[in-house]
Amino acid sequence: MPRSPLPPREGISATSLRAPGGKATHDKNHLPVPETIGAWLEDEFPEATDDARRSLLTTGDMRDEAGAPVVWGDPVVPGGFYFFHRPVPAEERIPFEISVVFEDEELLVVDKPHFLASTPNGRFVRECVVTRARTDFAQPDLVAIHRLDRVTAGLLILSKRPETRGRYQRLFQDRNVAKTYRALAPTPPAGMEFPLVKESRLVKPRGARQVLEVEGEPNAFSRIGLLGERTPTIGEYVLEPLTGRTHQLRVHMNSLGLPILGDPVYPVDLAPDPYDFSSPLQLLAASIGFDDPLTGRERFFESGLRLGESI
Repeated sequence: MPRSPLPPREGISATSLRAPGGKATHDKNHLPVPETIGAWLEDEFPEATDDARRSLLTTGDMRDEAGAPVVWGDPVVPGGFYFFHRPVPAEERIPFEISVVFEDEELLVVDKPHFLASTPNGRFVRECVVTRARTDFAQPDLVAIHRLDRVTAGLLILSKRPETRGRYQRLFQDRNVAKTYRALAPTPPAGMEFPLVKESRLVKPRGARQVLEVEGEPNAFSRIGLLGERTPTIGEYVLEPLTGRTHQLRVHMNSLGLPILGDPVYPVDLAPDPYDFSSPLQLLAASIGFDDPLTGRERFFESGLRLGESI
């Protein structure tokens, strides 16, 4: 997909939409290409009002791949990409702030608080690290190069420059990043020895929030150590994900009979109100290290956050 000719608006990226037709598309069951932009938008958004569709061209500032403005009667480019800003409603603010850990010409490293999403997702478009950082720091090209669950706190790395972003993203894709987490969970039963490596096969059913452990060849590996006791019943653990499956550390700790404190999904999916901040998940992305793909120098970042200060 070509890069959007539209800069983010209020920190929110433009939406891309591909027209039917063209060599590389499986275009909506091979429907014929509409003659005009207006006819295409009527097909694409049949439940929208005519005013709402036309607003994509005006308020939404629709552009073609070359950045030229689009009008209602323009012919459709078969298989062409078009870009526009969707209307984004206001969102109740998540009352926690990001803090800067490190910044240079390439990267912005921040501490993400609990309950704030990393990237636009579902109901949280404005209230996420990427949107906030773009507006707060006036850096519209910021993009997160990895993910952190909304309920997990800690280090999140954002790329500043599209020209070098792919090289940093590949570090995570190729698992050339050393990540450690801290967690608070029940103290282990007598006889459980640490450190240990937990391995299993994880599968996330479509539409479900819980990730399941199933029979089969393991695809998720976690190294788990016990740092000590916070209280007679609460232990502090260091976790190293050797693979990057969704909810991997949370599932593995729960499988060991040591569910992370404050987990809203394991062992029971409580389906909490996302604006209930009373019980943060006691999981922290504590450190990240890698060899910089541009300079070859070692990079190492540590979170300034701490778990369970009141425990």
